[in-house]
Amino acid sequence: MKAFILAAGRGERMRPLTDHLPKPLLSVGGKPLIVWHIEKLAAAGLPEIVINHAHLGDKLVEALGDGGKFGVRIQWSPEPPGALETAGGIAQALPLLDPNGTNSPFLVINGDVYCDWNVALAGNRAAMLVDTQAHLVLVPNPPHHPEGDFRLDGHRVLDDPAAAGKLTYAGIGLYRPSLFAGLERGKPAKLAPLLREAMHNDKVSGECHPRRWEDVGTPERLAALDVELTEHPPVITRS
Repeated sequence: MKAFILAAGRGERMRPLTDHLPKPLLSVGGKPLIVWHIEKLAAAGLPEIVINHAHLGDKLVEALGDGGKFGVRIQWSPEPPGALETAGGIAQALPLLDPNGTNSPFLVINGDVYCDWNVALAGNRAAMLVDTQAHLVLVPNPPHHPEGDFRLDGHRVLDDPAAAGKLTYAGIGLYRPSLFAGLERGKPAKLAPLLREAMHNDKVSGECHPRRWEDVGTPERLAALDVELTEHPPVITRS
């Protein structure tokens, strides 16, 4: 299975930190945020990684290269200035994520989140995509997003705007290429409309991850996570 790390965003809320450094290269616990993802993927036996880039993308490529020093193989999916949004970025990278056109699931991780969800579970979750197009990792709502995104009913994810008890999308999910089949490569496209349509067709499964998750969206959250990981560094073990 391939993994796709979304790393093309401008990081407006992180300015001025992101004026000269792409957000995924900001350091927490002594290493760039994106390296935490790469190391966890390597430890989980998922070494085939695609990363998109736009804002200061050359610095990402310079820092990470082909992934050899991390024990992975990185392929790069460049995007134009301004990037292509989440779904547009995935559509742009599909030739790398599904080169043989087999519609095999792939893992997607937002480059600006920190989470202790076990990525080694990705293979098991992919097996759940027999009659569905996506499997989402949801988390309890953080203080900055109290209304949540979607409702979890058993293993089904529902789009119910008026429902109580909604959860927040963690920025981690498994997807089949067919979910993006209607998109034109090179054109910006948001992920949420595709997911909502699939939910209405009962094509999205999910789970709640109740443990550590952080949307590293502001300098304050970045600083707090840096202190946490510096004082209590997690141990990444191979599966």
